[in-house]
Amino acid sequence: MDRKPHTFHIPVMGTGFSIDTPVKVAKYGISSVISIVDDCLIEEMRKYYCERTGEAYVPITKYDEDFRARRIREYLNLIDRIVKKQFAELKASAFEIGTEITKYFRILPEESPLKQLYKKMLDTVDLNEKVKLQDSLRASMRPGDINVNIMTKLDRNNYGSDKKELPQEFSDALSALRGYAQSTLHSAIVFSAGFNRRLYAYIEEFKDFYADAAGYIQKRVVIKVSDYRSALIQGRFLAKKGIWVSEYRVESGLNCGGHAFATDGYLMGPILEEFKVKRQELVDGLHAIYNEALKLKQKISYGKPHQVDITAQGGIGTAKEDKYLLEHYQLNGTGWATPFLLVPEVTNVDPVTLAKLSAATEDDLYLSPVSPLGVPFNNLRSSESDRERDRRIENNRPGSACPKGYLVSNTEFTPQPICTASRQYQKLKLEEINKQNLDPFLYKKSLDKVLSKSCICNDLAEGVLIRHQIGNPAQKRFSAVCPGPNLAYFSKISTLEEMVDHIYGRGNVLNDSYRPHMFVKELKMYVEYFIKESAKALEEPTEKQYVYWRGFYQNILEGISYYNNLFPQMIHETLEVRSKMLEEVDGFRRMITDFFEQNQGFSVLNQPIKAS
Repeated sequence: MDRKPHTFHIPVMGTGFSIDTPVKVAKYGISSVISIVDDCLIEEMRKYYCERTGEAYVPITKYDEDFRARRIREYLNLIDRIVKKQFAELKASAFEIGTEITKYFRILPEESPLKQLYKKMLDTVDLNEKVKLQDSLRASMRPGDINVNIMTKLDRNNYGSDKKELPQEFSDALSALRGYAQSTLHSAIVFSAGFNRRLYAYIEEFKDFYADAAGYIQKRVVIKVSDYRSALIQGRFLAKKGIWVSEYRVESGLNCGGHAFATDGYLMGPILEEFKVKRQELVDGLHAIYNEALKLKQKISYGKPHQVDITAQGGIGTAKEDKYLLEHYQLNGTGWATPFLLVPEVTNVDPVTLAKLSAATEDDLYLSPVSPLGVPFNNLRSSESDRERDRRIENNRPGSACPKGYLVSNTEFTPQPICTASRQYQKLKLEEINKQNLDPFLYKKSLDKVLSKSCICNDLAEGVLIRHQIGNPAQKRFSAVCPGPNLAYFSKISTLEEMVDHIYGRGNVLNDSYRPHMFVKELKMYVEYFIKESAKALEEPTEKQYVYWRGFYQNILEGISYYNNLFPQMIHETLEVRSKMLEEVDGFRRMITDFFEQNQGFSVLNQPIKAS
């Protein structure tokens, strides 16, 4: 696999924020990720870019056969053509001040061999030698990858016009995979949010996911994981099918944007340490399983494992943190997402939301219950989506019309799943609650749980439509946004070059508020999450809950012990900074141990436990 020009990538953000990010950054060698969940948005974006580029647009309607896969395939092919054209034009431009090709090399990391060669070219006086070096630079350039993301939990079964359920290959996730598999892209598909057995099994039906005789894989598999065990389980499953996982993308369970999938108290530092120690063991073990599967399929096997990258993302905010992760944990790259929400050159955020994000403080960013999936969702207080939800409640018309239905999952009242943020579900659920004669406290608690849900599958796509004035101008749109808590330390609306300079330590776009180290911030979030969630769970404890939360507690303590050993060794930080980090960690240790030992919610653990 070719060496990537940059050491960072831009992960997927919502459904709309990075829907066309490759068009904006791939020509500079920066890889990014498109969500392929929302085919309605994808079709609108295909029309938009066809009009901008002068290509003929032929609509793919929901009445067309296999419309979801076709929409995704045609959009990705269009983006592929646009990026290839952009890159060819950039590559052919002159090495002069202000040209695109000079920007390509100017924003590269200082340690990059290409950057060093570029500097040598600039310093060369001999004209013939300069031209040779320029030719060499052009030959070494490559664009960033146009990667895609499927959130594996979003795998709705679909129905035909006759109301009968379609075969499983027409489910949302499998259709999206098919659309990518049939595209012209040479890139990677990122699977996030856990293990989807039928989706993973479907991969083996497409030839582009298999390596060729030279070991090249046209469409690579990347799995976003929260810990080593998850990587091992998913990697083994795919290896048994002859599919190689080219990258394990480790993301913080809580210190991230979008949905937050908390680990069982495992912290980022210890997780990365385990990957570092067991990396070769992982690769060698999977390679043996992989070769055996290839032999059973009567395919060529390989004497050496294909390349495996380990990358990390979630809460990285400074060049020092980025460099430390790369060097200490021997990572192949890092992901920077949330800060790019403040870079209009790169992401799609509507003007109202952009202003709110720029002014956001720690108190404005929180783990919310708004997602219909029932998973904590990183949210911005007073988002336009939440304000509209509250207006509907005030007008006694709670719930959304559910225009897209990607998050349908509930079958309490209907044979086919519906969304818990929908008007249909909330009407039925509120009627049920009103019949239960609950006391005022439980009644309000039940109501709040139902009414907290927002229509995020639609509203996460609204920002890009507002910004580019796509669709009916008379239609009111209310955008949702899903920033990570790291946004509190960024306020400047920046250019692409300013943000890249920040990542590589050539500039600084942080605001003046105090920002704890990413490891400390994540620890704080896990301690607060433990205190809040365990107290709720143990109101009526079972043996299962007791075992789970005690294990969670022990994992956090082990993580704290790891940091107590690690932080003094961070010699790139000043003694004052290291002392502050240790002081903060000790404060969170006291907080969680005091709660565990003294809080009334845990006193029941000294009493007999009900069987689960």
